[in-house]
Amino acid sequence: MRLKITLEYDGTDFHGWQVQPGLRTVQGCLEEALTKIMGTAVRVTASGRTDAGVHALAQTVHCDVPRDIPPENIGMGLNSTLPRDVRVTRCQSVEGSFHARFHARSKVYRYLILNRRTPTALMRNRVWHIREPLEIQAMRAAARHLKGKRDFAAFKSSGEDTSTVREMRRLHIVKDGDFVILTYEADGFLKHMVRNITGALVEVGKGRLAPVDVKRLLADGSRDDAPRKAPAQGLTLVEVHY
Repeated sequence: MRLKITLEYDGTDFHGWQVQPGLRTVQGCLEEALTKIMGTAVRVTASGRTDAGVHALAQTVHCDVPRDIPPENIGMGLNSTLPRDVRVTRCQSVEGSFHARFHARSKVYRYLILNRRTPTALMRNRVWHIREPLEIQAMRAAARHLKGKRDFAAFKSSGEDTSTVREMRRLHIVKDGDFVILTYEADGFLKHMVRNITGALVEVGKGRLAPVDVKRLLADGSRDDAPRKAPAQGLTLVEVHY
């Protein structure tokens, strides 16, 4: 039976999604729990990897399990076995052809910035704290250059060797009290792409870059002059569309 599992997790104490020897990862915890429930090794495939410190509201995975147990019961069993910083929000049976990664049509990420002088205790693992006031209109003007089908080579991670062309379907920037919320939707994301773009948009918000500089970076296609990437803790995978 093929399962489609939707996960929520706090990435603070994980070394990212992907299994790494000797390190605590979300994939490792999930596979360990599934193996315990099923009595045999189970491997899972996710819609994509998340970095160390990145969170998820709705990461999607698929796996094949050998025992005919109702999916709802498997979900409950997983939530009784998994550590408290990972939870299954939905577990369902799907067609055997379903693939969590290859069938994803788009993904939605949210980046959360706390824009005030004083830091936060309760939200410290959920936000990027920036003291200087950000110019939101300038950030929005820069974001317009990133929408549509573009070559995002300037915002890739070093070592990325796949095609760097992606379609940015949505990039909204909203100010809500002390918070600046950036919402990204694309048909796919390069490694560190959202964090690299967020870093550049923040430099625009601080007045260190002009909106047109983001267009120039995009056209140059190089990380050499690009700003540093935003820290991981402000980023959350919100949803995967199929």
